[in-house]
Amino acid sequence: MDIKNLTRRNFLKVAGLLGVGAGVAACAPTAPATPTPMPGMELTQQATANAEMDAMHEKGVKIYLDYIGKDPKFWDNKLKPTEKDGFKVFEVTCKDIKWEIEPGKPVEAMAYNGIVPGPEIRVTEGDKVRVVCKNEMKQSTAIHFHGVLVPNAMDGVPYITQPPIKTGQTFTYEFTAKNPGSHMYHSHHNAAEQVTKGLMAPFIIEPKDKSKEPKVDGDYNMVLNDNGIGLTINGKSFPYTQPIVAKLGQKIRVRYMNEGLLIHPMHLHGLPQLVTHKDGYALPQPYLCDTLNIAPGERYDVFVDCTEPGAWAFHCHILNHAESAHGMFGMVTALVIQ
Repeated sequence: MDIKNLTRRNFLKVAGLLGVGAGVAACAPTAPATPTPMPGMELTQQATANAEMDAMHEKGVKIYLDYIGKDPKFWDNKLKPTEKDGFKVFEVTCKDIKWEIEPGKPVEAMAYNGIVPGPEIRVTEGDKVRVVCKNEMKQSTAIHFHGVLVPNAMDGVPYITQPPIKTGQTFTYEFTAKNPGSHMYHSHHNAAEQVTKGLMAPFIIEPKDKSKEPKVDGDYNMVLNDNGIGLTINGKSFPYTQPIVAKLGQKIRVRYMNEGLLIHPMHLHGLPQLVTHKDGYALPQPYLCDTLNIAPGERYDVFVDCTEPGAWAFHCHILNHAESAHGMFGMVTALVIQ
C-alpha cells in the first residue's frame, strides 16, 4: 500500500483519536489510576513520576507518526533479477556495515546488498534460479536457502556441502524453484552472529497456478529478530518501524519469518488473523487467532480481513520486547485501516 500520503493528521483521524497516538499505544493503559505513594515518597513526587512516564510514552508515538512514509523500503525491498541462459540471476554481496535501527544510532551489522534484512528474492515455481554470492566481509560465510528444496550441493552449509566463501571469494548457487511458499535465505556459518547481525532475508516462491491463492490487496514480509542488532521488525526498532496501511474491506497477507534466537508471539489488536501456512506448506485446517507464537526458523502466513477502521497496535506479546516505563520500543508496529 502507498503510505506516503498517510499524514500524521490522517493517521489520527483514521484512528479516531482525540489525543496524539492513543490508538497506536493501545497496549498501554489509557488512563492509569494514580498509584498509592511508595513509603517515604510524597504524593506530588509520585504524580511527577507518573507524568514523566506518560510523556515518554507519548513522545515515542509522536515520533512514530512523524516517521510514517520515511522508510519506503521497510515493506518493499525486492531484488530484481537479470535473465541469463534461462536463469533468473540474483547478485548478493555480503558486507560489514553500520546499520541504524533508529536514526543516529548505528550498530555493527552484516548485510546483503547493504540493507537489513537483505533484499527479498521472489520467484515463481519452476523458475531456474542462480544466486551469485560475493563475500566482502572480514569473516567467511555461506548462504543457506531455508525451507527451499535444493540439490544437496546447493544447501549452503560449509564443510558439509561446500567450502566456506572466504573474504574476496564468490560462490554461485543454482537450483530450480520447486516448493511454493514463504522461505528465507541466510548465513549458515557462525550463524548465531551473522544471521542476527543482518545476514537474513525473505525468499518467496509463488505458485505457478495461482487460481487457489486468495486475492490480497497487500503482501507484507515481517522479519523478526532479537539479537545481534537487537529487538527489531524488518531491521528497525519502534518508533522507527512503519505501519501496514490498508483500506476498509481489503484483505492483506502477512508472512512472519523468525530469524532471531527467541520465540515471538505476535499479537494484532482488534482483528483476527487467519493462519493458513506454516513453513511454506498449506495447513490442512486453517485457524483463527489474535496471537501467533513464532519460534526461531519458523514461517507463518496469515490473512487479515480489514473490517474495523482505526489504528491497531501490532506487536510481540513478550512485553519486555515491546514496552517499558519509557514507552513502547522494539518489536512494535501498527495496522492502520482507513
